[in-house]
Amino acid sequence: MKKYFLLLLVFITVSFDSPKPDAYDSGEWFKFRIHYGFVNAGYATLEIKEAVRDNKKVYHAIGKGYTVGMSRFFFKVDDTYESYFDKVTNKPYQYVRKIDEGGYTKNQEGFFNQDNNKVLVKDYKNKTEKSFSVTENVQDIVSTFYYLRNHPNIDKLKVGESVVVDMFFDDEIYKFKLKFIGRENLKTKFGIAPAMIFRPIVQSGRVFKEEESLTVWISDDDNKIPLRIKASLAVGSLKADLEGFKGLKSPFMVKIDD
Repeated sequence: MKKYFLLLLVFITVSFDSPKPDAYDSGEWFKFRIHYGFVNAGYATLEIKEAVRDNKKVYHAIGKGYTVGMSRFFFKVDDTYESYFDKVTNKPYQYVRKIDEGGYTKNQEGFFNQDNNKVLVKDYKNKTEKSFSVTENVQDIVSTFYYLRNHPNIDKLKVGESVVVDMFFDDEIYKFKLKFIGRENLKTKFGIAPAMIFRPIVQSGRVFKEEESLTVWISDDDNKIPLRIKASLAVGSLKADLEGFKGLKSPFMVKIDD
């Protein structure tokens, strides 16, 4: 359950390459409801604020995930992911990862040196520091979400085409690949929303049935916000639906369901 919940939160906070910061702004906030069938498993939130790094204003994104109700009784999750990244280039300066998943904990910060393509990871739990070499345009897990929302060709992708981003996570660089599946009108609690459908390519095996077991619905408007995420697991499936939002930079394109 820990792996399922974490992976779902990862893809909530990580859903779509060049700088074009016009899909979001400070003050944006989302809340998602995560459910396993009819069971309400937990919630995840994601917000963006302003901060100062290297004497200039940057974005500070904060993602949190937690279990509720009986799910919390059986498996407690309290996760916090943060990222500080440049308003123009979208390159990350720092990330924070504090997690508690059924007693499994991490407390880390990463500091990027973009000039030298290095990241210094401070592990406060184990009291260690280690430097890693990274690629030039590497992102952390949270900044990836904002980086890809402004992909210049996101609206021009053809069915079957993909976007790929280098993402630093768990002391490694991952090639995060997202394949465009198509478009549809998605029924949400807010009404019918035009949506773009993507499938992140994941490793098949014990957790996921197949490489394309994750499906992500993104609003087909200027916001490019996640509306729904579905994970087909070895047993059953998890879903996350947009529960609430505020501070969108552009109008949310939705029509009321008759």
